[in-house]
Amino acid sequence: MHISVPAILPKLLSAASLGAMLLIAGCQTTDSQGYRQTGQLSTPSEPVSASPFRTPSVAPSVRSPIPEASKPHTLWARIRAGFTLDPAAIDNPRIDQQRIAFASQTRYFELTSARAQRYLYYVVEQLDERQMPLELALLPFIESAYNPQAVSSAQAAGLWQFIPSTGRNFSLRQDWWYDGRRDVTASTTAALDYLTLLNNYFDGDWLLALAAYNCGEGCVGRAIKRNEALGLPTDYWNLQLPRETMNYVPKLLALAQIVDSPTAYGTVLPSLANEPYFAGVAIDQQIDLHKIAELAELSTDELLSLNPAFNQRVTAPNGEYQLLIPVDHVEQFTTALASLPADERVNYQHYSVRRGDTLSQIARRHQLSVSVIRDINNINGNLLRVGQTLMLPELGGSAPATNAAASALASSAEPLRYRIRSGDNLWTIARAHGTTVNRIKRDNNLASNGLTVGDTLILQAAASTGGSDTRRVAYTVRSGDSLYTIAQRFNVDVDKIRDWNQLGRYLQPGQQLTLFVR
Repeated sequence: MHISVPAILPKLLSAASLGAMLLIAGCQTTDSQGYRQTGQLSTPSEPVSASPFRTPSVAPSVRSPIPEASKPHTLWARIRAGFTLDPAAIDNPRIDQQRIAFASQTRYFELTSARAQRYLYYVVEQLDERQMPLELALLPFIESAYNPQAVSSAQAAGLWQFIPSTGRNFSLRQDWWYDGRRDVTASTTAALDYLTLLNNYFDGDWLLALAAYNCGEGCVGRAIKRNEALGLPTDYWNLQLPRETMNYVPKLLALAQIVDSPTAYGTVLPSLANEPYFAGVAIDQQIDLHKIAELAELSTDELLSLNPAFNQRVTAPNGEYQLLIPVDHVEQFTTALASLPADERVNYQHYSVRRGDTLSQIARRHQLSVSVIRDINNINGNLLRVGQTLMLPELGGSAPATNAAASALASSAEPLRYRIRSGDNLWTIARAHGTTVNRIKRDNNLASNGLTVGDTLILQAAASTGGSDTRRVAYTVRSGDSLYTIAQRFNVDVDKIRDWNQLGRYLQPGQQLTLFVR
């Protein structure tokens, strides 16, 4: 296992509520008209021929490294310092139209900050390493609203909206387990490779390269040849391209103008720290993403937002994969992972549903809960189809749900006093005694996860369905609730809520839950 810090992604988005604004800002790069047949270039061979009418809209430029003492303290300032397309100097009514549309949505950046905060810093870092224009860091706003789960009508996916064929051309593997188009770091590498190739193909003209990223290099090349045949200029602004592509580059330049001078356009940019959000941790064994979230002390939603490429909520069985973990949770995760027995990482078998099978029968046969099978296989309700393939976890060996120490603690009225030994950490102690890390920290007033050998901890069992110190609570699910927020509110585990209520994957407003809380 090794750790890298591919930077992070400061805080930008929550585009679900943008509604009509996403028609302006969200990408339609691979719409149903099929304009985008991209990624056909294998080498920058035979660029479009130069023409006396064709002058690059933006002169190629190389950015000088910024001295350490002068480096910007905010991410927006860093992005501005890396602008090389000089968007403020381009006067075009198509840009004005797009800028007015963005500026009229006064909360656009506020709403988009919640999601993009995770990814933007990483994208900026990669562009900086390649000395590419930092205007390109704004491209995923146009493509996907910085949503790595975004899928277009033409099946383009991820932050950079690769269609399947283009993804494969740039080595983004796509199979039952994993879709590299949604992998934050892999798709960013592929997108920057493709943009670099297009820039070389169009003689350093970034606007033509961007247009080709949207509709394909062949589409732009044909438009250039048409203008050449008519004796017309062949720069981006004079080409006749699909309507989406005619608006695509102006959208990016309009966003850049707003970022360059936000007060001039009545916009307030959210504060974004110029520091990494996630680190990469290499994993060479299959492991359940729910288990990873537990080890890292993260919500499952947060973990999946950083690792959306895994289709089955579990890493693939073969090969090494990089997991993205928030930087302030990496130490906790790596420590807990090192202590996790290999037979608890969870392997999966495929089970083909037979005539007469029911979820409860399959669960009993494989010593699983119905809620686990529903959750892993995205099943709502109890209906199964003959021949349907289910993923069933195998807990190699017979690891019991609780051990003797946990049982003794749970049945005891008095808290257990535990003396810390060499090699102990909070996660292993919590797991051995049927409690949680947060419970131990709260009961012992611990501000961090650090432990001192010889110190004594007070251990209380986590809330269960029994015991005189628990009470039964009926809770009605409200709009916006998730299992994680409910668990946090009542200080219980998500898995316990699932077990108590035999839940599927989704909650519905108005649904009644039974909780056992202290």
